Amino acid sequence: MFYRFCRALLRALFAVMYRLEAIGLDNVPKEGGVLLCSNHISVRDPITVGIKISRQVKFMAKAELFKVPVLGMIVTNLGAFPVKRGGVSKESVKTSLKILRGGEVMGIFPEGTRHSDSGAAKKGAATFALRSGAAVVPAAIIGNYKLFRKMKVIYGKPIDISEFADMDSGEAIEAVTEKIMSRIREMQQTGQPTLN
Repeated sequence: MFYRFCRALLRALFAVMYRLEAIGLDNVPKEGGVLLCSNHISVRDPITVGIKISRQVKFMAKAELFKVPVLGMIVTNLGAFPVKRGGVSKESVKTSLKILRGGEVMGIFPEGTRHSDSGAAKKGAATFALRSGAAVVPAAIIGNYKLFRKMKVIYGKPIDISEFADMDSGEAIEAVTEKIMSRIREMQQTGQPTLN
């Protein structure tokens, strides 16, 4: 209930402030585990990626946020879960896999930190994708969050990673990471959803 209220409020705000448009929403599966992988340009990105989707999207958030009295309660109720600075803990990995294997939607930024252009991706997204069996949906945020200028979020077709199942785990992680990032870059350049 709290999540739906916040989502409706933020949809209205982002529609006015950033004229947010979502393209390819039909590419996000209506059920089952989904790993939503997006480029990362601003602290507002989790909102941009999540508010147009009818399902709740859960994100990792800095552990420090959960210690702030009111803010900690809000981010917890929005479905966020803590991750410590300097790397993903075993607890964060377990929580992520539980979310995905439980048929929920988790958002992740493969680059880890914010970049104006696509930066080097970390291996977490690919690891979660290979270990969970969740659908991997690439997303691209286009725009610069200037007031009253149009922002877009584009959702591509789920990425088929079955071709990497028989590879050595290290090679598979590298290949899946590159495939995810190439789909995101493609959508950033074309402004259109990927077909696969």
